[in-house]
Amino acid sequence: MLVLTEDALLICAHVTGQISLAPRQAWVTINGRRVLVDSDPESRPISGCPNIGVAIKPCQLTLRVERGYSDFIRVEGQRLCLDAVTGKTDGTPPGVVMYNVRMPGQDFVGGDA
Repeated sequence: MLVLTEDALLICAHVTGQISLAPRQAWVTINGRRVLVDSDPESRPISGCPNIGVAIKPCQLTLRVERGYSDFIRVEGQRLCLDAVTGKTDGTPPGVVMYNVRMPGQDFVGGDA
């Protein structure tokens, strides 16, 4: 599995909903780009979700990561994010719509889950 950087592309299940990332740490980088750690993908805004209609809420926010953090690699005590990161969004139907990694932001460094 590849390590996620700040250039990673995470999307909602509706494909065009793009998640805005803001890495919290600056100590570890890959090719000059900060790696993502524990909770970086959580509670992040989603823009461009096309799931709009009467009584339908588009994906606007990511919820907690359900899987995809490394149990072995940590940065300042925080688990590293891998390209297996996935979780749910706040879109409708509630508790169903997932987000995941489309591109990890780099193709050099891997890690174990």
